[in-house]
Amino acid sequence: MVALNSAQSAAEGSTLRVDGVSKAFRGADGVSTRTFALDNVSLSVAAGELISIVGPSGCGKSTLLRLIAGLDSPNSGELRVGSEVITAPNAERGLVFQDPNLFPWLTVRRNIEIGLVARGLLREKRHEVDEFMRLVGLEAFANAFPHHLSGGMAQRVALARALINHPKLLLLDEPLGALDAFTRMRMQDEVLRLWRARQTTMVLVTHDIDEAIYMSDRIVIMSPRPGRIERVIVVELDRPRHRNSPEFLNLRGEILELLHFAGAATA
Repeated sequence: MVALNSAQSAAEGSTLRVDGVSKAFRGADGVSTRTFALDNVSLSVAAGELISIVGPSGCGKSTLLRLIAGLDSPNSGELRVGSEVITAPNAERGLVFQDPNLFPWLTVRRNIEIGLVARGLLREKRHEVDEFMRLVGLEAFANAFPHHLSGGMAQRVALARALINHPKLLLLDEPLGALDAFTRMRMQDEVLRLWRARQTTMVLVTHDIDEAIYMSDRIVIMSPRPGRIERVIVVELDRPRHRNSPEFLNLRGEILELLHFAGAATA
């Protein structure tokens, strides 16, 4: 596995600030009606922190991630990574989706290289491709094609492809949602290992409350549309975390209550 020195690790992550951000979309008539996805959202994330965003479907979680990625613009408010205002996509902000979105005609190596090729950096940083394949445990599959890979392996390729650009911020939009339960838990540990190794700031959107508790420093709970931040919970459990501990289960119940998904018996 690749080991980074402390100076490299400290430089990897960056702060994120979301200040009073609102986002509305045009209605079906395209003129008079607007639907607000986000309403006056403010959030600060420390460099190297891993936070999760949870909330009901349609509350604007993925919209917020797209704004942070620079794929869309807010109607009001401002977003910053470090001191820079976000106005467009940037390689320093990586984005990993639920679908790995690998190019089926390219090998694992070529899929990981693609970002370096697009930026004209492959010749300079070709040696890093092998390092990142080792980092995600895929060096033996360098010449394999995506159809040869399991779901978990394909997602590791997507993570390596994002991380090879040395993003200051990694955005994860339900990246493990399509995996079976056992693979998902293994991949949660994989993401945590990569996070510890690189100290990249990470923002994870998930519907899985257990996943949010297991992985995060803080959990941001959003309200139904229009999305607002209803509460931010600091996860004070020691790592590695145990999913069946009383503290873990108590926090899970608290979050479910906040999301109004708790069963009648709990209520």
